[in-house]
Amino acid sequence: MSHGHTHGPAPRATPRVRLVLTLAVVPALLVTVLGLVLLWPGAQDRVDKVPTVDEEGSYLQTEVLRVLPEAGLLEVEVDGLELAYVPPEAIAGGIAAGDEVRLLALEATQGDGVPYVYVDHVRDLPLGLLAVVYAGMVVLVARWRGLAALVGLGLSLALIAGFTLPALLAGYPALPVGLVTASAALFVTLYLAHGLSARTTTALLGTLLGLALTAVLAGWATGAAHLTGMTGEDSLVLPSYAPDMDLRGVVLCGIILAGLGVLNDVTITQASAVWELRTLAPDLSRVDLFRRGMRIGRDHIASTVYTIAFAYVGAALPVMLLVSLYDQSLASTLTAGEIAEEVVRTLVGSIGLVAAIPLTTAIAAVVVTAGPAPRADDHPARQEPALPGS
Repeated sequence: MSHGHTHGPAPRATPRVRLVLTLAVVPALLVTVLGLVLLWPGAQDRVDKVPTVDEEGSYLQTEVLRVLPEAGLLEVEVDGLELAYVPPEAIAGGIAAGDEVRLLALEATQGDGVPYVYVDHVRDLPLGLLAVVYAGMVVLVARWRGLAALVGLGLSLALIAGFTLPALLAGYPALPVGLVTASAALFVTLYLAHGLSARTTTALLGTLLGLALTAVLAGWATGAAHLTGMTGEDSLVLPSYAPDMDLRGVVLCGIILAGLGVLNDVTITQASAVWELRTLAPDLSRVDLFRRGMRIGRDHIASTVYTIAFAYVGAALPVMLLVSLYDQSLASTLTAGEIAEEVVRTLVGSIGLVAAIPLTTAIAAVVVTAGPAPRADDHPARQEPALPGS
């Protein structure tokens, strides 16, 4: 028989506590909205799109009929049987008959030589399947809250595409752009996924404080460590298309946004832990509640710190492999170029994370003990439909 699931009894915030939380959050919201208005790049400031192919070429998709590795060619179907150049690295990577590929058609060579060049594989189907499986798993496990989180994620990505990237390309100051982006994403994702409640607002305040510390440290570290952003091929190409863009600012904004996700994760979990502790032990004093909450917080710190480190190691693995081949000391390796950027990103994000946990725990302990003993759920009344047969 199906039935609805609701959260167990939790501390109810008093009107006074809700007012204080509102007064603390509303200024941040107003500053965020004002920042979006002032920093939103107009049409005249946006950098023009760069064509990916000149007038003498065009892209097309087709299927590989046969691979000729010795000749470095592919047989493809394009208004009949045609040949396409393919680099040895692509053949070694595993091109086979039946693969969907993207080709560059060189109009100047049509009818004279090989008119097509392999560009990349077409990955729409596998990536689409992964996205569907991911979204399905999130909704299946987290139900309506998971669906709300996916909507929040989509809105955040749209914000980055529509605001953050054009603003950075136009040369707008990276620190306010990064902070406004992160703050706006927080308001959207937290309240969409977790509802309007004192618990969510507590997590939001803790995240904003941790984010502010991350931004301050990132601003200092990029200058002190002389992180110029000129460490990769893409960074060398960007200024030719967006001359007003500040590459050091791109590094700074990237550090802020990189720390956002993990901060959001630990603060909402930490706030929920304090709420549950108050529910299970309503007689605990504010200090005892903070101490017990920090026991959980220390586990969060211990697990998340190396999670951040390994996430960055995975992202920078090709660079690390290349640098490891150089005959130099470990210290020289870690402080050189692109590796230094990852080290700074890891350390700054971890410091913000470590600071956000006690801050969130302290705010939660104050908020949750300011009201009466637990009587009803502090979340907005909403029932999540049960899965069939549950």
